[in-house]
Order: sequence, then structure tokens, then C-alpha cells
Amino acid sequence: MKKEFAVIGLGRFGSSICRALVEKGMEVLAIDIDEDRVNAFSNIASHAVMADTTDEKTLKELGIRNFDHVIVAIGDNIQASILTSLILKELGVKHITVKAQNDYHEKVLSKIGADRVIHPERDMGKRIAHQIVSNNVLDALELSDKHSVIEVIANKRMDGNTLVELDVRAKYGCNIIGMKRGEEIIVSPKADFQIREGDLLIVIGANNDIERFERQLLDDE
Repeated sequence: MKKEFAVIGLGRFGSSICRALVEKGMEVLAIDIDEDRVNAFSNIASHAVMADTTDEKTLKELGIRNFDHVIVAIGDNIQASILTSLILKELGVKHITVKAQNDYHEKVLSKIGADRVIHPERDMGKRIAHQIVSNNVLDALELSDKHSVIEVIANKRMDGNTLVELDVRAKYGCNIIGMKRGEEIIVSPKADFQIREGDLLIVIGANNDIERFERQLLDDE
């Protein structure tokens, strides 16, 4: 069963979300106050409308409460973002995700009940920082303010060692929860699994522990 999404704000971030949802076969209502942006999505989204989403009556007429998920991707107008999110919450929208411009914006959005608040630029910055600090880190995903998952490439130091020999959990406080070797994927590898240089490892843990793992096991060769 297809889910119905509404994307409010068709700037760079909103446009990207809208296109990705359409590619996944979802029903998407694209909304923006700018006519040119709306016209650009008239043949991409299921429906594209020009509307001021700070007007409660307009949102009601669009039947916004019937959508499974509404993404508020309004760009620089923080006031419009907050007011739109507040109206969506009061109308009983099931799930609301909002793009935040800064920490203050995030705090306000959280207080009014946004289900998820995201910082695309900040989050991408952190992911890229992980990659450029260590050549062995492929990607990083924050689970919370204190915990992350990273993808790393096993180096020469790890080559030939089993998980129990590396003892990552005891030494660094992290857990290797999965591996990929060529086309083979191993979920929850056993303690006697022998790592080879070039294996892709999926590591989960507290950010401080992951940083120590990267610094001591990946970088100091």
C-alpha cells in the first residue's frame, strides 16, 4: 500500500526529498509559495500546488491531515517553518518531519511537537568530517547526540585477527555488528570470525568510544 506524503518547501532539500519519494513510488503532494518552483514539479510529483502553509484554512482545504507524513522543508523563513509545523500538529497530522536552520529553531520545533527535526547541512558536515579524518571510514550515521554507526575498511593491523583477538568491545566500548566481504554479508559475526584487510565493518557505539576506536585502531598504523 502506497503511503501519501506532502513536502512543504521546494528548495534544494525539499526538492531532493520530493524526487526521492517519487522514485520510490510514493504519492507526493509538493507545496511551495513560489509559483516557478511549483511549476517545476507539476510533472514530477503526484500533485503540485502553490499555497501559503501558514494559513490554517489553506491546509485544511488541501486535506493535509489525511497524509501519512508531512515534511516541512521551508528554507530561510524560520517563522513560516514554525507556524506551519504548529498548524500541522494542531490539525492532527500523523507524522511531521521538519528541517531546522539552527539549534534554537530545533528547540522550538521539538517543543511544539515535531516528530523528527533534522539538520541536513550539519549532519552531512559530520559525515564528511568522519571520512576526511580517517581514510578507512566510509560513512557515519548519528543514532543520537551520543551514539553513531560507522562503516570502516579493515586495515593491515586488523588483517588475520578474529573478533575475540581484537576485543573491540572491551578495549574501545564498540561493537562490530556486521561485515561485508565482496558480495558476502555477515550479520552479527561470531567471535572466531577472522577479519581480512579490505573487509567492510559496521561498528556501533558511543561517539567518544568510536573516536577512540578510529584513532587507536584505524589511524595509528
